[in-house]
Amino acid sequence: MSKKIYVGNLPWSTTSSSLEGLFSPHGTVKSAEVISDRETGRSRGFGFVEMDSDEACQRAIEALNGTEVDGRPITVNEARERAPRGGGYGGRR
Repeated sequence: MSKKIYVGNLPWSTTSSSLEGLFSPHGTVKSAEVISDRETGRSRGFGFVEMDSDEACQRAIEALNGTEVDGRPITVNEARERAPRGGGYGGRR
């Protein structure tokens, strides 16, 4: 079973492909995606990586959490499910 990993505090220059390269020494990467802003296309500074096994996921978290990428210490941990958001009323009713 695969798990998703959250990767935060990424440099703006990080691409999905370089993110995959960062994680691949720790196991098979099923997917790697840097999240970008819908309007500007610019990186939002975080991404998600999916590894092929729980063991690879744990190895990657232990090895990479707190390490520096282009001078920035990255945060690496198991991704949590996104909390449900409100109904989209825009603050008015």
